[in-house]
Amino acid sequence: MLDWTAWLSQPWLRWPITTVYLILMSLISIYGLHRYWLVLLFNRHRRDRPRPKQRFKSLPRVTVQLPMFNESRVASRIIDAACNLDYPRDRIQIQVLDDSNDGSLSQVEDRVNDWQASGVDIQLLHRTDRTGYKAGALQAALPHAKGELIAIFDADFIPPPSFLRRTVHYFTDPKLGMVQTRWTHLNRDDSMLTRGQAIFLDGHFVIEHNARNRCGAWINFNGTAGIWRREAIESAGGWHHDTLTEDVDLSYRAQLAGWTFLFLPWVQCPAELPPEINAFKSQQHRWTKGSIQTAIKLLPALLRAKVTPTIKLEAFFHLTSPMVYLYVTLLAVLFYPVIAMNINPFGGLWYGPILGMGLFALGTVSAAVFYITSQHAQRRSIWGTIAQVPLLMAIGIGIAMNNAIACIEALLGHQSPFVRTPKYNVQGLSTPDCQERTIGPIIPIPDLKRSVCMLEIVMGIYMLLCIWMSVHTGHTAVSLPFLFLFASGYFYVGLSSLWTHFKVSRLIHQPVTRIACKQNL
Repeated sequence: MLDWTAWLSQPWLRWPITTVYLILMSLISIYGLHRYWLVLLFNRHRRDRPRPKQRFKSLPRVTVQLPMFNESRVASRIIDAACNLDYPRDRIQIQVLDDSNDGSLSQVEDRVNDWQASGVDIQLLHRTDRTGYKAGALQAALPHAKGELIAIFDADFIPPPSFLRRTVHYFTDPKLGMVQTRWTHLNRDDSMLTRGQAIFLDGHFVIEHNARNRCGAWINFNGTAGIWRREAIESAGGWHHDTLTEDVDLSYRAQLAGWTFLFLPWVQCPAELPPEINAFKSQQHRWTKGSIQTAIKLLPALLRAKVTPTIKLEAFFHLTSPMVYLYVTLLAVLFYPVIAMNINPFGGLWYGPILGMGLFALGTVSAAVFYITSQHAQRRSIWGTIAQVPLLMAIGIGIAMNNAIACIEALLGHQSPFVRTPKYNVQGLSTPDCQERTIGPIIPIPDLKRSVCMLEIVMGIYMLLCIWMSVHTGHTAVSLPFLFLFASGYFYVGLSSLWTHFKVSRLIHQPVTRIACKQNL
């Protein structure tokens, strides 16, 4: 039987593994240092509040586009919210872009007919050929749009009535191509998973978007809760579907074409977070893969463009940041040989521990500072956020395998379909008048995703082996808390994903429980 510890002690293995380990640690640390830089920029510009150059004397015509696919739970809610926007009826058009094939189209047709009867300019555009998925639907609807401004809302969002009036006047700036608003979360406190997701997204919207936009760097449209100038879409070449993040792709092409973007954090648009793990993993896979696809597609042109070094550097970090998931996964794979070899790349020199702690602070503490700052900026409890940092790290580590595979697929040019994130209408399910909660729709795990779950569980077992090795040898005992964190993250994500799959297997041939709600008399 092969003695792995003895085999790993071979001198010819020590330096290659040490070199790869240091490279991965350095890459993770560089992105950690960049997080500190974003926090610094945010604090420097946090009080900046851009104002419209002037106000329209005659409000511009706006087309509101509502892309959806099999959204029976939330379709009526978003249509009603769009039709209730506080904007002159002769200046607004609603386009419902519904490619559904599950029989829910009739429900949408009924809702559209009701609003048409009340005098709202609303139309239903249905495609039987889903070429391009969401991007294809948006592009196909553009010739039918009457507005010079295009507002887009995904089906799980609920724009407040004042949304358009608070945003359109910024378009008095003729160079402005897009306005993005901040997402808030209807089901933030529903579970450990939704609390973690909310903090992750707060980091992106509260810190990243603010820091980049206010210092003159580029930001992206987030696919929903924003308004485009139609001319900006068309001059950039329209919606493309060769990446899974059509919103990021168009954003960078539009800014390369000379348009400016604006982020308005004080205009908030609530939406639901994926309440179960497989929906979250599917969403993360799409966002991660699409970002790397966009980097491959556009970074060469962007780096050659006549724009400032700040714009180029921030665009590089923004588009390539998902690669950290791949680096973290590879680093985790190296834990066992590193512990077995008792690797100390700095030898017995006095500055070894200092350098080690420095890499730790850049790669790990920076994430805690980043998310704590995002919560403090919203007047949320600092101590409460600190208490949730282990949860955030565990979830981030747990989905690293899922997202690392997305990175590899993008780098290899592997194409995959656009998989929508299912909408559950969590607000509707939590109302006191409802006597039962509906079961589903829970995502069944395809074969590939099921294999990813097994890999996550295997990595959890591997981390337990690393913990045993560390305790048994006494090597790198200081790393034990992080090994436990890695193990708990992998087990949480892998086992909860499989548990969801088994629930689907039991229920797939059973009728779906309907919601029984009391009628308001």
